[in-house]
Amino acid sequence: MTTDQIIFDKLKQRFNPIELDVQNESHMHSGPATDSHYKVIIASDEFAGKRLIQCHRAVNECLAEELAGAVHALSIHTYSVEEWQSGKVNVPLSPKCLGGSKSDK
Repeated sequence: MTTDQIIFDKLKQRFNPIELDVQNESHMHSGPATDSHYKVIIASDEFAGKRLIQCHRAVNECLAEELAGAVHALSIHTYSVEEWQSGKVNVPLSPKCLGGSKSDK
């Protein structure tokens, strides 16, 4: 099973989302192409009334095993069902990976 599919399955099971998109953005990595950079767009009732940091922590906890292993970068975009259905959601584009920490330069 691919990392994309593992991420998708875990998030689907944990959050029962009405919208879930897992995008492999590894092609944007500045180094060798590996399946290590992902973007998640998810809308679920689980995020209603929660602060952004709480939503991101919940996703990070769900994907802890992947984040400790194969996944180098994860862009997380969480929305409540109400936010998603409002039609006002504007998911930002991910920047190109610079290949490490900015402090390394």
